[in-house]
Formats: sequence, C-alpha cells, structure tokens
Amino acid sequence: MPSFVWKGRDRQGGFREGVMLADSKDAAAAVLRQQQIRVSTLREKGREIAFLPRIPRKVNQQKVALFTRQFSVMLDAGLPLVQCLEILGEQQEHPAFGAMITKIRSDVEGGASLAEAMRRQPKAFDNLYVNMVAAGEAGGILDVILQRLSVYLEKAVKLKNQVKSAMMYPVTVILIAVGVVWIILWKVIPVFAQLFAGLGGELPALTQWVVSLSNFVASYSLLILAALVGVFFAIRAYHRTDKGRRVLDGLLLRIPILGEILRKISVARFCRTLSTLTSSGVPILDGLEITAKTAGNSIIEDAIMLTRRSVEEGKTLSGPLGETKVFPPMVVQMINVGEQTGALDQMLSKIADFYEDEVDTAVAGMVKLLEPIMIVVLGAIIGTIVAAMYLPLYTILGQIQ
Repeated sequence: MPSFVWKGRDRQGGFREGVMLADSKDAAAAVLRQQQIRVSTLREKGREIAFLPRIPRKVNQQKVALFTRQFSVMLDAGLPLVQCLEILGEQQEHPAFGAMITKIRSDVEGGASLAEAMRRQPKAFDNLYVNMVAAGEAGGILDVILQRLSVYLEKAVKLKNQVKSAMMYPVTVILIAVGVVWIILWKVIPVFAQLFAGLGGELPALTQWVVSLSNFVASYSLLILAALVGVFFAIRAYHRTDKGRRVLDGLLLRIPILGEILRKISVARFCRTLSTLTSSGVPILDGLEITAKTAGNSIIEDAIMLTRRSVEEGKTLSGPLGETKVFPPMVVQMINVGEQTGALDQMLSKIADFYEDEVDTAVAGMVKLLEPIMIVVLGAIIGTIVAAMYLPLYTILGQIQ
C-alpha cells in the first residue's frame, strides 16, 4: 500500500501535516475529508497535487454579500454565533474565504469579538463592514445590522454589474474595430500599394496618405504596441500618486455624459453607505470617514473629508456639502430636510434609490447613444480606406477610356 504525505488545516484553522497509507490518492483524500481536514497538498513519490488555489488579493464582494445574507438569516433563526460561523465556513465553496471564516470562528471561541475577528481578515471585510458589525454587537442587534449590510452589499454589487455590463458592449466593439482597421493597414493595404506601384503614375493625395499610414504601421507595429503599453502603465502609475489621482479623477468627472454618470454613481454610493452606517448606530464622523474611503473618486473623497471637518466643528452636514460644489443641489436640499426632520438615514436611502435608478437610465441611454456614433465613426474610417484604394482604379479606367 503506497504512502502519501499530506498538509492541510483542521476545523479550527490550525496547520496539520502527516503521512498515511491508502490504496490511491482519491482514497487518501476521502479519508482526510472524513477527518474534516482541508487539504492543501497531497504528495506521492514526489508528485504533488494542489487542492487550494492561490489566495486572491481580495474576496469577491458578491461572495461576501451572500455570506452576510446567510449569516443574518441564521442569527435571526436563533442559532448560536459560533455554530453559524462553523456551518458557513464548512459550506463555503471558495477555499480561501472558507479558511477566513474558520479562523474568525476560532478567534471568537478564543474570546475575541466578532468585529475584532473580522478586522483581522481585511481581504474579505473592509472598515465599513467591521464598524457596522461592531455597532451591531454593542447595540445587541447584530442580526438586524447584518441584514442591512446584506442589502447594502447586494445593491452595491448590482450597481457595479450594471455599469460593467453596459460598458462591455461599446468597449468590445471599439477593440474589434481597432483590430480590424489595424489588420487592414498592416496586411491588406500593402497588397494594393504593390499593385499601384506596378501600374505607375501618381497616386491621389488620399491614397498616398493611406499608403503612408500603412507603411508606418507595418514598419513600427511592435514599437507602437510597446508605446501603447508604456502609456497605459505610465497613466496607471501616475494615478497611484495623490496628485495624479486627483488630476485624472477630475478629468473623468468633466467628460461629457460619462462624467455625469460617474458623478451619479458616486452620489448613490455616498448616500447608500452613509445611510447604512447612520441607521446602524455608527457615529456621523466615523461614518463620513468610512464613506469617503469608499467614494471611488478622489474629488468626491476630498469633498466628503472637507465636510467631515466642518461637521466636527459643529456645522450641519448639508451646508458644507453644498459649499463643495460637487454634490447636486437637490441632494443637498434633501439632506437638509432629513437633518431638520431627524430622519437623515431614511432621506439618504431615498436619495440613493433615486440615483441608482438614474444611473441605470443614464447608462442605458449612453449605450443607445454610442451605437449610432460608433457606426458612423467606423463607417467613416472604413469608407475612407475603401475610397482611397478605389480612387487610383477609377483614374486608370478614365485613362483607358
């Protein structure tokens, strides 16, 4: 019977390893599963089988939303906290996320609070999540807080997916069009250029321009590609600096149509996040700081932090927000009404609902507007190339007549 060397983690998240005899690798893996060992490697005669994928930089937000929804339902049903975490950790299909949940359960059993244990897993739970859980634990309403969190995360995922799906079509069409035009200039035009050179005579200006462009593309294709990649990484590196992030984010907000959509997305995210935090008992100053970090745009983030400093000095929320000139007047007025009536969280939730619908409508309208624009632009480019190739032929036919 062959020997197998294995490594893995037990139910408490502790590291385990050993050697066992089994008829086959599948049989060895089955025995370890029965012992509730999460296998990372299983080796026989130098051959290693990996069971755990590489841990990602961050757990997908959709998985966290599903976990939160299931967690809130279990707690609402009366299950103990540790048992909920044990069940969720064992049924988690994502191995890395399952190991994080198991570690959280182990920390809670060791005396740590749930918020403190989650704070040790920043790849899955951000500051917003941890602070809301802490507020829920302090107020004894953890199940209610988790339910609000699940609604917030589900809406955030829906908003992100709407934007991604809407942008997928135009980006795909543009990339395909650029690829087709590149191939035409690189491979097709040189064939016509050789034909025209054999016929002799002077080429029309448009044809000469297209042939020159084709020669440039054919001669410097790799250089052009390297330059484009270099520009992409240079912009990316510049965006990582504080100054570059503010410059590029400001330019994005000034782009026609797209800039307005990005502004609406930021307003919706700000209102939804702050509403969720304030309704959960998180102090307004902490809520503004957390909201600023999740704004997604440095211009919006600076405006929120400026507002936070004003609120810290004793001012209202709506006044400083209006002075930043970043948030629409309607949003400022509705927040002012919410402050006066003592229903700020409800008003913020209504604003978020309104702007999420606005984003959906604006994105759909942008896609409909882009379709004819792309058709016209691509038609003009292809038409120009075709006309440039046929002009010399018409000239030759006229000379023959």
